[in-house]
Amino acid sequence: MWTGIGLCVAGAAGLVVGGVLDVDAADPWASVAGGAAGLVGLALTIYALFSGASGGSGTPHASVTASGARSVAAGGSIGAVVTGDGVQAVAPPAAVPGSAPPSGGRPVTASGERSVAAGGDIGSVSTGDA
Repeated sequence: MWTGIGLCVAGAAGLVVGGVLDVDAADPWASVAGGAAGLVGLALTIYALFSGASGGSGTPHASVTASGARSVAAGGSIGAVVTGDGVQAVAPPAAVPGSAPPSGGRPVTASGERSVAAGGDIGSVSTGDA
């Protein structure tokens, strides 16, 4: 993102300076700058597509591990989790539109007895015994 912003600022500044100094010389520079910006944009798009960058849908490459007795881990959101004995699951609260996105390829780890971890939202968790 910052590379794209930097290119836009540098291109705009170069065109303003070229336009003030010599309008006829600014035209070929604008053509070259536009072509270069297009190629850089294409390269960044292809890189983001194949590097596993996420727009909020998560990736299958996320490392999700749960270690420990009764631990729970999820790469996305969790509605309700009960790890205790004799406890009933309660309905999780309604999902809020625009809530936290899935982990996006980042590791999600729940380690330790009855630990719970999620890459997104967690609705309701009960880890104790009744």
